[in-house]
Amino acid sequence: MSKLVRWLAAALLLGGSSLPLSAQTSGELEIRQGVVEQITATQIQSNHHRGVGAVVGGLGGIGIGSLIGGGTGRDVAMVVGTIGGALLGNDVQKKHDQPQSAQQVIVRVRSGVLVAITQPVDTRLKVGQRVYIEGNGEGARVVPQ
Repeated sequence: MSKLVRWLAAALLLGGSSLPLSAQTSGELEIRQGVVEQITATQIQSNHHRGVGAVVGGLGGIGIGSLIGGGTGRDVAMVVGTIGGALLGNDVQKKHDQPQSAQQVIVRVRSGVLVAITQPVDTRLKVGQRVYIEGNGEGARVVPQ
């Protein structure tokens, strides 16, 4: 076997598919096997989008402000409602966007490479356990075999 063919075969074995999950054929999911080497408790930020609370609050405020008065008074009420709603909505979102418990799982795959994945806590995972790594990138997760 030529040196180039051996190098390409090794790259495929070590790295799996180099295509992002979205670029793979529909329904395909990369799955690798390995053994859990280490599990460390950590936290991950919520997946809520920043600013959504302010936008929703502002829209609610403008809607309520439009029901008040008429003419210039209504315009003022809409502006005040928009600003107040945006501030309130942002405040409410901050209170609900707390980090959640997670775990960093380090898996030694068959090729000997260590792979670290941070995911929500899965109490079924233990050090020394045989596992699958499903997906890749931010969408990867470790599940028991």
